Amino acid sequence: MIGRRGRMFSSLRVRNFRLFATGQVISNTGTWMQRVAQDWLILELTHGSGTAVGIATGLQFLPLLLFSLWGGMIADRYPKRNILLVTQGSMGALAAILGTLTITGVVQPWHVYLLAFGLGLATVVDNPTRQSFAIEMVGKKDLTNAIGLNSAVFNLARIGGPAVAGLVISLVGTPAAFYLNAASYLAVIISLKMMRPAELRPAERVERARGQLREGLAYVTSRPDLLMTMVLVFFIATFGMNFQVTTALMSRVVFHTGPGKFGVASAVFALGALIGALVAARRVRQGLRMLVVTALAFSVLEIGTAFMPGYWLFLVLLVPTGLTVISLSTAANAAVQLNTPAEMRGRVMGIYMLVFFGGTPIGSPLTGWVAQEFGTRMAMAAGGIISVCATIVVGLLVARHRGVPVRTYLKQARPQFAR
Repeated sequence: MIGRRGRMFSSLRVRNFRLFATGQVISNTGTWMQRVAQDWLILELTHGSGTAVGIATGLQFLPLLLFSLWGGMIADRYPKRNILLVTQGSMGALAAILGTLTITGVVQPWHVYLLAFGLGLATVVDNPTRQSFAIEMVGKKDLTNAIGLNSAVFNLARIGGPAVAGLVISLVGTPAAFYLNAASYLAVIISLKMMRPAELRPAERVERARGQLREGLAYVTSRPDLLMTMVLVFFIATFGMNFQVTTALMSRVVFHTGPGKFGVASAVFALGALIGALVAARRVRQGLRMLVVTALAFSVLEIGTAFMPGYWLFLVLLVPTGLTVISLSTAANAAVQLNTPAEMRGRVMGIYMLVFFGGTPIGSPLTGWVAQEFGTRMAMAAGGIISVCATIVVGLLVARHRGVPVRTYLKQARPQFAR
């Protein structure tokens, strides 16, 4: 048992990563407070419009669709710790501006849309930099563990953040959630400043040259394993992972709850994701077989969650749904990074972030529209149905490429854990 615990938290032996993880717990808690508060603010300003929530979410992710490749290139060219200091400071400033607009009573939906887009611009650079910074802190041996723990930290904050947000909104008001998020970014900035640069393993910086974006794209398309991973992730993330929209709508429109229970639903989903992240931190085997099986399990669970007849049954099924989705994303992230050379990692992670988040400007508004036209349950179920179809197609293509029967291919995808 001690050995298993040691493996589950092995990357925390690294001082720089401990500092980074601590800052992320605080900052991500604030981020999730803001996400809940932003959704609630939009619903109040637009009198419960699902389309408006989808637009705000879509605009936040639109820059990822437009500029992710450039963000990855910046991550390859400049010291990652310095980049993160700039991006985290920018995000804190944007949260403070939204808090000020809200507390003064002048906030309008277009303000929220504009600031969401600005946050997306900072995220374009922050995401691939932060993802590829993990290996510089812990090395290849503990990379999978670090990614799993990063996901655990993210989802621990997702549990606490929405619950605290519901309490803060009820007792103090929406602006307080935005100001608390702005302050939380200081934790990351302090943790980055306290790191020991001599203990980092920085990749060799890539000098500015023409054709670097094409080089990154050509590398991914030349690797069938990376390409199929990214195709699967794109469909699941674009159509299946719209829980920021569907959870808000299921809570408010279907089950008629207030902000407190909306926060609880988000936290319960995050509890399952936290469990999935800790399981992923111990997992040794990665690869397309595991991704296909996990994606199929997630898709079926999402369809089932959409048709739960009561609020409490809805919460129960959110746990395994969150577990499978975070297991999928953690495994995909680790597989991509471990199979990419250091000098290409920023650009490849930029492409990965593009396929992971870039479809959200399509998926989130589409989900909101389907919810308004055909009902919230159908909107959530449609995401699971599309995900099932995409998973089956990718599984068939990979099995055919490797020359094995599909049933045999899937049976070989049993998880293996470190002991």
